[in-house]
Amino acid sequence: MVARVWSLMRFLIKGSVAGGAVYLVYDQELLGPSDKSEALLRKAEEVVPPAMYQFSQYVCQQTGLEMPQLPAPPKINFPNFRDSWNSGIISVMAALSVGPTKAREYSKEGWEYMKEHSK
Repeated sequence: MVARVWSLMRFLIKGSVAGGAVYLVYDQELLGPSDKSEALLRKAEEVVPPAMYQFSQYVCQQTGLEMPQLPAPPKINFPNFRDSWNSGIISVMAALSVGPTKAREYSKEGWEYMKEHSK
């Protein structure tokens, strides 16, 4: 019984995190124009390191453990990053759009091959 409840709780937590991530992407319009995505990345670069430090201090106070200092986040060159990101998205979407057609073609070729060699 406990195992089922635990697996249900894990599923609900994972689903909540995934749903929250999808909502955040939609709310912040990350899939829209690249200017908004770049502005959000800059904002995250400023906000996330202090938040991580505050969270680690809170955990240290609550548990009595000492956490090592996190290394500084790497600097990202945004113009190159944006071009790489956009080309990656375009490649993935192109592959997804052609996928069903290619799967049908390959299955047809495989079927023909099997018919020829089974005679």
